[in-house]
Amino acid sequence: MHKVWLIIVVAVMLGAFATSPEALAQAGFDRPGGDYKRLALDSGDPAECAMICERDRRCRAWSFSYPAQPGGAICRLKTGVPKRTSDACCVSGVRGAGVVESRTQTLEMSIDRVGGDLRDFSLKADQGGDACRRACDADNRCRAWTFARAGYGGREPRCFLKSQIKPPRRSPCCISGVVR
Repeated sequence: MHKVWLIIVVAVMLGAFATSPEALAQAGFDRPGGDYKRLALDSGDPAECAMICERDRRCRAWSFSYPAQPGGAICRLKTGVPKRTSDACCVSGVRGAGVVESRTQTLEMSIDRVGGDLRDFSLKADQGGDACRRACDADNRCRAWTFARAGYGGREPRCFLKSQIKPPRRSPCCISGVVR
């Protein structure tokens, strides 16, 4: 009977560790320092960086930087596990953790809604998905929106306002949302 309780306690403790914020890979965080390898990624997908770390025995943590120009996504592998810092440029994690994108009622991270475009326009480099959402809110014809990060469809970020709600499609390029 004691063995059963011991197994339950160990399982609960492991589950708590596995779901702690430091153990998960999360969008919007960097882990500066400890780099031993820097790789350019054509896909621009943070999940590819996580997989490269998984396959390299030396890797303990990783940081992925979204491209600032076409073809410019960077994966940095780390020998240790540096403390994470909040930074919208990046997705970071430790070996063994999958990529976890934040989900809110208004933002769909790593989601593209292709088609149904009402209009599109470029944004300043420091503007993000929230600026695109506000533009959609201000246009009574807009039903959904997609923000494309710089480097995926051009040098500047772009906002696509939609007259129709199209199905979501996973893509690291974008942040989307449905307004009405």
